[in-house]
Amino acid sequence: MDKNLLQRLISGFFYGLVILLCTTPLGETFLGKISPWFQQHRLYFGLMAFFMAVGVYECVKLMKFGKSWERFAVVPLAIYVFYIYAKRYFNHGFYYDLTLSEGLALSLILIAVLTVFRFKEELYNDGGKLIFTVIYSALTFGFALAIPQYTSGGEFSLEAFMLFVLIWSSDSFAYFSGRLFGKHKMAPTISPKKTWEGFAGGVILTLLLGFFVERQYPELRGNWMMVGLLTAVFAPIGDLVESQLKRTFGVKDSGNIIPGHGGVLDRLDSFILCAPVIYLYFLLEKLI
Repeated sequence: MDKNLLQRLISGFFYGLVILLCTTPLGETFLGKISPWFQQHRLYFGLMAFFMAVGVYECVKLMKFGKSWERFAVVPLAIYVFYIYAKRYFNHGFYYDLTLSEGLALSLILIAVLTVFRFKEELYNDGGKLIFTVIYSALTFGFALAIPQYTSGGEFSLEAFMLFVLIWSSDSFAYFSGRLFGKHKMAPTISPKKTWEGFAGGVILTLLLGFFVERQYPELRGNWMMVGLLTAVFAPIGDLVESQLKRTFGVKDSGNIIPGHGGVLDRLDSFILCAPVIYLYFLLEKLI
């Protein structure tokens, strides 16, 4: 077996195991035997906090901050922003009160995405890098904490885990559909391997998976065919954002924390965008 493939399989297995333990009751079941501190909501919070911290580090390194005050301000500012959202969402059933700050924050994520594609010159100064890093790393993982964690009966729920499953499946479906049928490039200058046929295959097959999840897990919030559709649409956009960001700064990978897969931003580029989008869907579905 190719050494790089073996490395990817091993690191991918451990990455998936960490996600499984931190987003399902299995984490508390097994790790709770070591210490009662390992409650499920703490494991999920710790996972998102870790992703946020590494994401900020990778952004600073990838975007090549200069020795300005912004380089030293980015970490405390990112921690403060993440803390604000963690304070609201930590250990909750589902927070569904749409505030002005939430609306503005979601708008900032959209602006950050547009900046990468349309106004990337704003990212060449440290002020722009600071703002983008806080939005792209701290704000998005802060919103990831808002994904419902408990059922109405107080039991830990599987929305976060199922979102990961849909993202992984969407990526795989799109990849194999593109390999089999891909002819028309989706974004040739950013990600040459992505095709519209692959995108269509990812959407259709993820919709079917969402239908299966909806039937098998009726206790989950929302309609999971809709979650599947949103995931299949926004997951490749998240991948394109990261690809464009790396292309802008001439970097191959954001890091190497996951051997064979790159950094946190490489591995979680789809989740970074999907998490706030899916939370917004749950929010609107709850309010309407």
